Amino acid sequence: MSILVTGSAGHLGEALVRRLSEQGVACAGLDTKPSSFTHHVASITDRAAVRAAMTGRLAVIHAAALHKPHIATHAHAEFVDVNVAGTLLLLEEAARAEVSRFVYTSTTSAFGAALKSAADEPAGWITEEVAAIPKNIYGVTKSAAENLCEMFVRQGKLSAIVLRTARFFPEEDDDAAIRSGYALANAQANEMLYRRADLDDVVEAHLAAVKAAPRIGFARYIISATTPFDRTELALLGRDAGRVVRRHFPEYAALYAARGWRMFPRIDRVYVNDRARAALDWRPRYDFRHVLDCLKRGEDFRSPLARAVGEKGYHATRFAEGPYPD
Repeated sequence: MSILVTGSAGHLGEALVRRLSEQGVACAGLDTKPSSFTHHVASITDRAAVRAAMTGRLAVIHAAALHKPHIATHAHAEFVDVNVAGTLLLLEEAARAEVSRFVYTSTTSAFGAALKSAADEPAGWITEEVAAIPKNIYGVTKSAAENLCEMFVRQGKLSAIVLRTARFFPEEDDDAAIRSGYALANAQANEMLYRRADLDDVVEAHLAAVKAAPRIGFARYIISATTPFDRTELALLGRDAGRVVRRHFPEYAALYAARGWRMFPRIDRVYVNDRARAALDWRPRYDFRHVLDCLKRGEDFRSPLARAVGEKGYHATRFAEGPYPD
C-alpha cells in the first residue's frame, strides 16, 4: 500500500507520515511548506503537482486545510479555493489515477450552531445524526468538501470516509476567556471528557479508515476521546459539570486541587464516538481516565507522538492581543 498524505507539515499530516514510516508503509507527504515529512512541496490546488504525487497511490489521506484560526487572516475566497476546490481537485485526480480509498479529515466545527447549548439548557449529545449548521466560512467549506467526497462515492469513483475530528491541536484556545481563566494543560485535560482527542488516537482512526473504506463505501464519523458520560447526565452537565465528573472519578478533585486546576463550571456538548469505534474497529487509548492516571504519576498526559510533533502554530506572527488576531 502506498499512501499520499496532504498537509504533511501540519500536526496531523506529520504524525501520519511518522506513523506510516514507522510501520514500513510507503507514503509521501504533500504540503506548501517544506518539512522533513514533505516529499512534494506544492499546493493541493496545483493540478500538475497533485497528479504527479498521486501516481501509484492506493489511498489518500487528505488533512490539508485552512483552519478556524485562519478566519481572521484569510479571505473567504481563499477558504473556498483550498478547502473546497482543493478537495475537488484531489478527488478528481484520485479517481483519474484509480486510487480506491480516500480519507478526509473534517472537523466537529462542521456541526456549528448545533453544538452549543444556552447557559440554562442541558448539554448537547452530539452524534452523527445531528444536522450540521455551519456558522463560519471554515465550517461551511469543510461541510462542502464532505459533500464532494460523498458525491464521488455515489458516482462509483472511489470509497471515502469523512472523519469529523475533535480538537487535537496543542496550541492555546482561541477563546480568550478560556486562555485567561485556565492553564493550558488544565483546559485541555477538561476537554478530554467531551470535546478533545489525543493526536495518536486521531492518527489511528485515519489508518483504520483507510483499511475500512472499501467495505464501508461512504460514511461520516466523529473522532473524539471516549466520553464517560451518558444521555441521562446532560441536564446536570449543563449546570454543574464538576458534580457529574466526581460521580465517575471521585479522585479527580484532589488531583486537580494539588495543581491549582479547576473543572469548567458547565459542559455544553458531548461528542459521541460509538459509531467510529464500532465501524472502524478503532480503539482510542487516551481519555480522561488516562489523564488522571498520568496526573497521579506526575507525567504529561499527551501521547509520545503528540509530544514528538509538538506545537506548530497557525500563523507566522504572534499577535499583540494573543495567539489569534481578533
